[in-house]
Amino acid sequence: MTSTADRDPVRPIVVGVDGSEASGLAVRWASEAASGHPGGLHIVHAIDLAGARAVRNVYDAMEPPVSEAIRRRGNELLAEARQTALRIDPALTVETELSELGPAHLLIDRSATAELTVIGTTGQGSTIAHLGSTLLAVASHGHGRVVVVRGTGHATGRREAPVVVGLDGSASSEAAAAAAFAEAGSGRAPLIAIHTWHDLRFHLFAGMPEIISDPPLAEAAEAELNAWLAPWTEKYPEVEIVRKTYLAGPDLHLIHWSESARLVVVGSRGRGGFHGLLMGSTSNIVVQRAHCPVLVAHPT
Repeated sequence: MTSTADRDPVRPIVVGVDGSEASGLAVRWASEAASGHPGGLHIVHAIDLAGARAVRNVYDAMEPPVSEAIRRRGNELLAEARQTALRIDPALTVETELSELGPAHLLIDRSATAELTVIGTTGQGSTIAHLGSTLLAVASHGHGRVVVVRGTGHATGRREAPVVVGLDGSASSEAAAAAAFAEAGSGRAPLIAIHTWHDLRFHLFAGMPEIISDPPLAEAAEAELNAWLAPWTEKYPEVEIVRKTYLAGPDLHLIHWSESARLVVVGSRGRGGFHGLLMGSTSNIVVQRAHCPVLVAHPT
């Protein structure tokens, strides 16, 4: 018999807010994901008091202390985000946190004990803070599963759409498969599993076919994909799976499928990735250009 101490701890879904439209989309997505989740929703906002302290002596002589104004605005943003979450699910357990850590530091730290960590970005690739540095740092160095909610108009409202996952046999790919099957299983959504024989992108510009026309090569690619999927189909027999194999261009195919997906799942670094890179090229491109939220799965 498994004791309470032996069970996995209940982890919240964490979302970062900064008052932008993009972070508002992230709060709505995270609230929907947290609805019914025992860990509830944890909304965080980072304040930069270091910059405020640099000019505090100037402003204190003319108006209330800058640091107090920053804290007040931060609490207002958290209260607004909490109300947004409760409008989506009045029974949702919602906690808020105002922190003096930097935005990236805060989200990376909280991701270590989160079920999901959610951050928003606009449709043009700029992020909710620091001209992209926060998004890049959290997606690259966050723990577990990091969801980037893109402000493309398709962040929510696709509950019946499929989950799309890119698989290549790497350790990050295994983490992506685990996340994708969990999302598809909990949402009763079909799963589209994509595998490309290699990662080159030139084939779409050089007249090469998208499909694998060589029968032995096609069979080998399908066999690889089936082998990677086998343990997960056994664990999630209820998930309907569509298998897609292509010659090359994983990022382009994932972006194409994202147009009709509820979620795209990628590993943080693919096969042949160089250690020291923040993210693999495929996951980096998909995060920037997908038409739906993207989950970046980190190996645990």
